[in-house]
Amino acid sequence: MAILYNGDVAVVLDAQHRTPGNLRAFVQVIARSVRTGKSSDIRFSSTEKVEVVPMMTRKMEFSYKDGQDFVFTDTETYDSVTLTPEIVGDAANYLVENASVTVTFVEEKAVSIELPSSVVLTVTDAPDGIRGDSANNVQKPVTLETGITLQVPLFIKTGEKIRIDTRTCKYMERA
Repeated sequence: MAILYNGDVAVVLDAQHRTPGNLRAFVQVIARSVRTGKSSDIRFSSTEKVEVVPMMTRKMEFSYKDGQDFVFTDTETYDSVTLTPEIVGDAANYLVENASVTVTFVEEKAVSIELPSSVVLTVTDAPDGIRGDSANNVQKPVTLETGITLQVPLFIKTGEKIRIDTRTCKYMERA
């Protein structure tokens, strides 16, 4: 959710309700400012009111990388949005052309990006498995088309497409 805090819109990244032994209950929030991009810890008393700012999500496709920035296109209106590496974050490891993502907007400004739970990527570099190395669940490091390296089973070869879990960055299956 997004809230209005100190005259600035902030996206809530994490919230915890705490009740310490002999003190009053409070809510501890980690929020990132939409304007500055900085995260901060904020404490609210249990009786304090906060103003919620409406958020909107849109399905978009990754179009291309423009220098350091990432350009996404709305699949319905064909409007394009350029996002900085700070907003994209670790999702950059899984973005290939025409990849579908969900972009969250607050007051017409993109604040976060959400990937699908799994993506299909092509292996660009896979060393050969060592003959006779067949102990249980032996894995080897491979490089994918986006540049990330991860561990996969020995039978995966260069040029194959594999499915990756975007939450854990682990190999799931061949695609």
